[in-house]
Amino acid sequence: MAMITRRALKYIAVPCRPFIYTAVRTRSQLLTCGITGTVKSFLKFPLTVLIPTMAAAGVSSPELQKVIDESETLYEKKDFSATYDLLIPHKECNDANVLWRLARAATEKGKMGNEAERKQHIFEAWDYISKALELDDNNFACHKWYGILLDYTAEYEGTKKRISNAYEVKKHFMRAIELNPTDATTMYCLGYWCFLFADMAWYERKIASLVFGTPPTSTFEEALEHFLRAEKAEPGFYNKNNKMIGMTYLRLKDKENAKIYFQKTVNYQNAVTKEDFEAIKDAETQLKSL
Repeated sequence: MAMITRRALKYIAVPCRPFIYTAVRTRSQLLTCGITGTVKSFLKFPLTVLIPTMAAAGVSSPELQKVIDESETLYEKKDFSATYDLLIPHKECNDANVLWRLARAATEKGKMGNEAERKQHIFEAWDYISKALELDDNNFACHKWYGILLDYTAEYEGTKKRISNAYEVKKHFMRAIELNPTDATTMYCLGYWCFLFADMAWYERKIASLVFGTPPTSTFEEALEHFLRAEKAEPGFYNKNNKMIGMTYLRLKDKENAKIYFQKTVNYQNAVTKEDFEAIKDAETQLKSL
């Protein structure tokens, strides 16, 4: 919700880490949308088998619904390998609800391995989410994960590709929010997108204009609005959201509120993933400087 480094912007063909999410999590509809690395660097870290028509309408067969329910339970436990193993036998199905979850599981499984494994699973996930979106264009999670994986795959196609995908990534996040205005993780992803473009330096905008003509723009106020809405929709859903609220307040020169949210990040009680602990570490560093 990982993109392009400041240094990479100077060398438009150099690949870099993705700008959106290292992970993305939701509860009922699930997601993890994390962004790797520090916010300091702009884009360093840097989006139904029974009857096909039923699948397109978002209705799963009773058999597949059981699989979906079990996969959600496993995903909530952050057992990504087991989630993947449960869903992979159904990779040829025509159920968008299964396929977007399989895309999510493949992405998370890839992040647990080495770089070669990560790349393999990212492109595998891209195939699943592309089919899912074709089956159900009105499924918010399909749009959300399509946006995420559109950026992840571009990571391996070079910086210029990632920049040129930025508008398309945002379009899918906006569509996901339109379809489900209460999904906290999509709000987070969109907030981070806004933060990144609000945080661009003048030379970054100049280079990005070579790709777009008119590069994407945003404000810290807009980013903060999305982050705060996400936290209100599902308090404590993702530790990096608290960190990003703190970072945004810091950019707006509101140190008092920044301290409050950095402290919330440090005090997070449900830290399990690598992204959780990275957020805590980053927040601790920020608190020391305030």
